[in-house]
Amino acid sequence: MRSWQGAGFEMGRKRAMTSPRDRGRSTSVPDDTGVLIDHILTRFHEAHRRELPELVRLAAKVEAVHSDHPEVPRRLAVMLEALRLDLEEHMQKEEAILFPLMRQGGGHPMIVHPIAQMRRDHEAHCEHLRRLKEIANDFRWPDGACRSWQALYAGASKFVDDLMEHTHLENRVLFPRFEDRQGLDAP
Repeated sequence: MRSWQGAGFEMGRKRAMTSPRDRGRSTSVPDDTGVLIDHILTRFHEAHRRELPELVRLAAKVEAVHSDHPEVPRRLAVMLEALRLDLEEHMQKEEAILFPLMRQGGGHPMIVHPIAQMRRDHEAHCEHLRRLKEIANDFRWPDGACRSWQALYAGASKFVDDLMEHTHLENRVLFPRFEDRQGLDAP
């Protein structure tokens, strides 16, 4: 049985709270907020929009072709689609409201409200990921799994890693830059 190489869900949540360097990656974080936002948009928002529809398609295919297999990830396509829609709404709010405020300097005291909402959304995303991993047996495919099943789980594990890194950059790097200005401590 091939296994997704990653920590359990609780470890994954902690990963979102630690720096990529602490996780063995050497990622430099731009000091310039505009450059950091651009990085988030191109590295994560674009990737999520490109990759999630393919994961939904693969999950639906695996569920249909292997419906009689005892380890088939039932309802994974539905859950991935729900996460895709939720994440799309979240990213649109960031792109339309929060990031423009930040690019303008973020001095408005009301900026803490959209930041707080984004943090709540991130918690909901972590719960989605927990359920996805549960349904997909921690992304361990069974012996003899077809290439689509393997591609689904490999892609899903990459997506989980990307979303955790995305969450880390926002929660622990970007948002505190503006919460600190308002005299608030980041959670």
